[in-house]
Amino acid sequence: MILDLLVNSNIAADLLERTSSTFRVQEMVRLSLAPAFLLAGIGAIMNVMMSRLIWVAERIERLEARMEDERSRKEMVEIARLCQRRSLAQRAVMFSTAAALTVCVVIALLFVSAFIEPQIGSLVAIAWIASMGFLITGLVHFAMETIVAAGGQKIFRKILEEDQSDS
Repeated sequence: MILDLLVNSNIAADLLERTSSTFRVQEMVRLSLAPAFLLAGIGAIMNVMMSRLIWVAERIERLEARMEDERSRKEMVEIARLCQRRSLAQRAVMFSTAAALTVCVVIALLFVSAFIEPQIGSLVAIAWIASMGFLITGLVHFAMETIVAAGGQKIFRKILEEDQSDS
């Protein structure tokens, strides 16, 4: 049915004519290189984010397994901080994944725009801006996670000092 429609109409000939231009295809490949490199960069960042997320999740599991009934104040504070870090890392990964997906949409739209009549430049721009928004949000959450991780030592020292002064 679809094949008959393509053969008996000018749609197939029109599509073939638009896509047969080597120059047009080369131009689309050239335009999509920058977003493709950005996609590779997002993947590398997500690898680091996932490593931290996995470490935090495993640390929470180890702590909870070790302290079945009795939990000291220090352990409770550590679990609370680890849960906060896990939440921030999860959000960072989710927003970075959304950024990667929208970059893929940008690349697809760039190719589609070369072969269709309606101009979709505004749609490409909106998708690009959305991907940057997602990426920025993901990186901010990742930065917040590293700040929480770095600040943890100060809190634990303070708890230890308080526990020693109480003894």
